[in-house]
Amino acid sequence: MGMIEIRHLKTLAALRDAGSLVEAAERIHLTQSALSHQIKDLEERLNCSLFIRKTRPICFTSAGQRLLNLADELLPMVRSAERDIMRLAGGETGRLNICIECHSCFDWLMPTIDHFRQHWPEVELDLSTGFSFLPLPALARGDLDLVITSDPEERTGIHYVPLFSYESILVMGRQHRLVAKRHIQPQDLAQETLITYPVEQDRLDVFTRFLDPAGVEPGEIRTSELTVMIMQLVASGRGVSALPNWAAHEYLQREYISARPLGEKGLWCTLYAAMREDQKDADFMIDFLNTAREVTFRNLNGIRSA
Repeated sequence: MGMIEIRHLKTLAALRDAGSLVEAAERIHLTQSALSHQIKDLEERLNCSLFIRKTRPICFTSAGQRLLNLADELLPMVRSAERDIMRLAGGETGRLNICIECHSCFDWLMPTIDHFRQHWPEVELDLSTGFSFLPLPALARGDLDLVITSDPEERTGIHYVPLFSYESILVMGRQHRLVAKRHIQPQDLAQETLITYPVEQDRLDVFTRFLDPAGVEPGEIRTSELTVMIMQLVASGRGVSALPNWAAHEYLQREYISARPLGEKGLWCTLYAAMREDQKDADFMIDFLNTAREVTFRNLNGIRSA
């Protein structure tokens, strides 16, 4: 057996991208103990350490960095070969009509579609938003093939695949009174203007999982379809808004706004891909989901494995 295996490269790449053993183990579907054992086994084979323990973010040694460079070069080639074999074995044609129930998902969905289209040119792609109709019944009827949603419903013949988890945070102007709080309680919003996307309240986590259980209603509700417009209103002191942490990251980095967790432990949500049971094993569907995970974990800040 050779000293270095593909699984080792995948493990090191996950460790670098995740920044911790716990998160890396979740991403590659191992226990933390199994991941630690795999790394220790590789270090014994190579007779050198690959990263410095108890550093955060993880600091790799020269040997570890060399293997990461190899992983960055080799793993995309392996993935491309696997994709080609899938196409040869299962056929290249199909239809993928996608619907999203998430305004801010365009940030990662469009790069995913662009990447997917390069490798599956014969698959017919279409994209729509589910803000003006109910997409899950349309999926069950066969009008759609894939729905991106954070609100799964138990339906016969529908299969859900978790993509990633994210934190919904409250964003506010830098001089807002709530900046003084460590975290936001539901009653803090009773006198606030809450800016949301223009969808029903029962499809927004800030209502269903935060305000409604506490019996609290915001002082006023205002809507906007564009994330950038919401950020402008928030920064101007026109209200506050609950948004995915990745959607707010750029604005927080630029110190354009401030943000606080919703609740003492934060409000964590999971984004799912919904599809019909009869399509979940289609090669192009599997590859689309794998591509979506790769793109999101490479480009979105603050997300976790679901």
